[in-house]
Amino acid sequence: MAVVAPSAAELALAAGRHLDLVTAPFTIPRSRLLVFREGAGVRVHTSEYERGLGECRVLDELGVVDAEGRLLPVVDVQPHRIRFAADGSASVTLTFDGLRALSLGGSGSATVRLVLPDGTAAEHPLGTGLRIDVAADRTTTVTAQSAEAHEAAEAALEREWADWFTRCPRVRDDLQDMTAFCWWVLGANIVELPALAGARAVVPSKIGYVGLWQWDAYFIAVGLRHGDPALAREQLELAFRFPRDNGQLPDVVHEEGILATSDDLPDADRANLRRAGSQVADPSAPVPLTKPPLAAWALRLVLEVEDAPEWAAEQLRRVIRSQDWWFAGPEQNGSDLDGDGMPEYGHPYSSGLDDSPVFDGPIPTAAPDLASYLVRQDREIAALAERYLPGHDVGRHRARADRTESLMLRQMWDPMERRFFAHGPEGERIASDTVLGLLPLRTGTLPSEVRKALVEALDDPARYALPWGLPTVAASDPDFSAERMWRGPIWINTSALVAEGLDASGLPERARALREQTARLVIHGGGPHEYYNPLTGLKAPRATTAFGWSAALFIDLAVTLSR
Repeated sequence: MAVVAPSAAELALAAGRHLDLVTAPFTIPRSRLLVFREGAGVRVHTSEYERGLGECRVLDELGVVDAEGRLLPVVDVQPHRIRFAADGSASVTLTFDGLRALSLGGSGSATVRLVLPDGTAAEHPLGTGLRIDVAADRTTTVTAQSAEAHEAAEAALEREWADWFTRCPRVRDDLQDMTAFCWWVLGANIVELPALAGARAVVPSKIGYVGLWQWDAYFIAVGLRHGDPALAREQLELAFRFPRDNGQLPDVVHEEGILATSDDLPDADRANLRRAGSQVADPSAPVPLTKPPLAAWALRLVLEVEDAPEWAAEQLRRVIRSQDWWFAGPEQNGSDLDGDGMPEYGHPYSSGLDDSPVFDGPIPTAAPDLASYLVRQDREIAALAERYLPGHDVGRHRARADRTESLMLRQMWDPMERRFFAHGPEGERIASDTVLGLLPLRTGTLPSEVRKALVEALDDPARYALPWGLPTVAASDPDFSAERMWRGPIWINTSALVAEGLDASGLPERARALREQTARLVIHGGGPHEYYNPLTGLKAPRATTAFGWSAALFIDLAVTLSR
């Protein structure tokens, strides 16, 4: 008997089971409103760049009271509505009516209680329905509306989500429910950037990460391509749209501009760097801020699903300029800061692994992950250029990739220690044993003895073979912490990249095992969180929830494992 793929309605229901209003708020594509659980009711915030939820309060409480004075609890949440009810009481539902308004309807005898951030409370008879409009300054206006208007808003939103879930990838049965939730996360995390003519950015999270980070855009596009390749292309186009004159791509594109150098850092980031003792908290000259070079990799994967030759050629030219910037010397404000042919990270933020112990000391830092990204990117560029840029000199990319890999092995590989080491600005060895040293597997061309040593490290329970997966710092390292960002927790992106490296290195079964383990982790942990404790498999306390790249890469893993 043929297996019947789940319908869009069934997938929406599956996603709804994860909408607890704590780790996953009630929100919709393109809206900046977020609804969280608050006691028996809910509270409402806006989502804004570099502002925490506490700074973005709209309603500290929204409660529904029945005719007997009982506060009706939230009993069910679906992507298109929240339902309040109690035994013997008719229910009330809350939905969106457009991007900046909430609509309530249902039992006409109910009362809606609102508490504003200044402590002011008001009660509004529900009657035929209520609409709450939220202005740009987060003030609210409450007006009565017809029952028909509320029903129409709820039905329109249900249709919008049904269209989104129609595009959700159908995968293996045991992975389908989490795939549906992760697809909801990607849809829910869409925001419009008004300064860019309404461009749609799928942000890492509407809780604290409202912008298009370059690295996140690559991972998010890789997941989106399986259901919405046009939206995936839009993420890459935004990431590539604002290169600096020398080709460097910015770290972040956000609603107020771009973040491309240390001069653009928000004050909160500078304060965090000072607390960490970073030597680049207040640099005397602007330090370029970017993200690791995975641009060509993401571009290739998106184009594999749906080809777009003219668009691809335009984007590829920008990727090539960015790649050349990495190898440019200090006189061009490039990233080969000592001119030895091996680029360095000039700032921890440019590594994507900001808090890794690799960056505890002085920087710039020459690191094996960066070297391997650059090797792979030059080879990706050559292959893409052969297809999309006839006449481009692909030989220089392949030759540079070979030179970079040779330098990486000569400068960073220690055959006695049998691992890669990063180096500081004076060539001093950085002892930290981290996932950065496993990423050279992605080149696919390491000597057999190097490849064997890295796989042995992966399989060593004293280092990387922890109960729930691949930690970002070896358990044997003195800086290992199971719950501190980038200092031990499992991140889905590094696990996915190492799995890809195992494939590239001719170890498909070992790659599949790591993918299966990573997928089990997300399911066990309750959703696509920012990072996970490798000993318990649960969300680390400070990790963001409903996290974009974790959701996107789970989808990519699920599709790969379902083939």
